[in-house]
Amino acid sequence: MNTRLSVSLPYWQDRDPMDALRVAETADKLGYRRLWVGEMATFDAFALATAIGTAPGRIPLCIGPLAVDVRSPATIAMGAASVAALTGRRVGIALGTSSTVVVRDWHGRERRSTARHLEESARIVRGFADGAKVDFDGKTENTHGYRLRLPAPKCELTVAAFGDRALTAAARTADRAVLNLVTPEQVSRCAEALGTYSARAGRPRPALSVWVTAAADPTPEVYDSVRRGLVSYLRAPGYDAMFTAAGFGEPVRLAHSGAHPRDLAAAVPTGLADAVGAFGDRDTLAERIAAYRRAGADEVVIVPVTTAEDPAGLRTLEILTEVKDV
Repeated sequence: MNTRLSVSLPYWQDRDPMDALRVAETADKLGYRRLWVGEMATFDAFALATAIGTAPGRIPLCIGPLAVDVRSPATIAMGAASVAALTGRRVGIALGTSSTVVVRDWHGRERRSTARHLEESARIVRGFADGAKVDFDGKTENTHGYRLRLPAPKCELTVAAFGDRALTAAARTADRAVLNLVTPEQVSRCAEALGTYSARAGRPRPALSVWVTAAADPTPEVYDSVRRGLVSYLRAPGYDAMFTAAGFGEPVRLAHSGAHPRDLAAAVPTGLADAVGAFGDRDTLAERIAAYRRAGADEVVIVPVTTAEDPAGLRTLEILTEVKDV
């Protein structure tokens, strides 16, 4: 098995949320490097990670990206330490800024100075995760006197980055940056930017992970799931420009016009999914993984599309275990 391939749990809108447990078990049995446990509209990430970690298996876990506008640095550190203590697994932490819909509309919180908030949260979480008592006064976060009572996980810290300010925050604070739903060309740009910003900060360039949505021999139902998943990104700053530059300006225009999500999903061409993912037979999947590696990805993280016939993404994950260092 190629140890640079990992798996992220998918949360497809039209699928049973319990698919996440099936994907986790499959990734563990097939020997993938680690499992990323994110958070959207279903499971609490720490609860799900604990359920996975107390089941048979040993795959390491990376929890997140967790929205810094929703969770405080202390709750993030406590959550990661809790999972590590309860499961005995190696645990990493990933931080992000999420979206206005999630932060403001779902949670009733304010998105504020997102890049600064991301960096300040990362600095505090780093201290907690290393076992330090942290005193920090920032413009978006502050904490005084708390230290983890559980064993500190002393884990790798990842920052989800896309725009230049978030990439700068990652370069200044993180061991790793992670990208999602990007073209190989965008990976190359971000890898170069990370190197530049890290050099300015006098730090080594963080490793770069890329989440890649994937399906072997995709059916129309698979593409329908992916289309629905792409809708919320069409208007997102940065993503809209990337999709337009890749030749998909029409669905972006529709999204900015306020079109209904159902109409937007219907307008997303399969080519857009192909541009930011890996879909096809074994050779096509292998070439797409290679393209992301050539662009600068140190770790490719597979986000398998699950279906009623394959709720664990087994076919895709099995085929990708055959993909060597190409």
